[in-house]
Amino acid sequence: MKELNFSNYDIVRKFEKEIAEYAGSKYAVAVDSCTNALFLCCVYHKVRFVSIPRFTYPGVANAIMHAGGRVMFRKYKWDGAYYLQPHNIVDSALRFKKGMYIKDSYYCLSFHYKKHIPIGRGGMILTNSKRACEWFKLARFDGRKEAKLSTENMMMRGWNCYMTPEQATRGLMLFDLIKDKDLPDIYVNEQSYPDLKETGLYK
Repeated sequence: MKELNFSNYDIVRKFEKEIAEYAGSKYAVAVDSCTNALFLCCVYHKVRFVSIPRFTYPGVANAIMHAGGRVMFRKYKWDGAYYLQPHNIVDSALRFKKGMYIKDSYYCLSFHYKKHIPIGRGGMILTNSKRACEWFKLARFDGRKEAKLSTENMMMRGWNCYMTPEQATRGLMLFDLIKDKDLPDIYVNEQSYPDLKETGLYK
């Protein structure tokens, strides 16, 4: 059986580097979805009580709960991005602009097919913390580095939520088409999402 060639992951690193430079962060960590980007941030922060808008994507609430936190809802009108209060975790699934990174935040992006870079599936965490970046890179890849499984020691308990080289290649191609444009936030209204506070699971 042919082993996976991990030099292919150079394309993922290139995508991370280009998005970090565009956004204004020191580091970027590519994952398979914005939901999992938020989940890893919540695990890293060991969240307990987290406040989010009542009208948002259900995966945000699920990410908090899977990380061991409790969700609290606030009536809050938002455009493009918002904080998972009281933490410096930002859900920026609907915003993608040059220089968008907020200093010292954990800034999460979406590359869903309805988003600015419509890879089909994918996400990214932007951060200025080298320590957090190193943890996220292990956490997204089953707790190990990008190396042959036969030669790699498990560094920590992780999850399987990395971005594939194929996704990163598509992301770079699409990014090249939009990086010089001034992109507006993707518009949503309260009818775009359910009122999570009134949804059975979160009552």
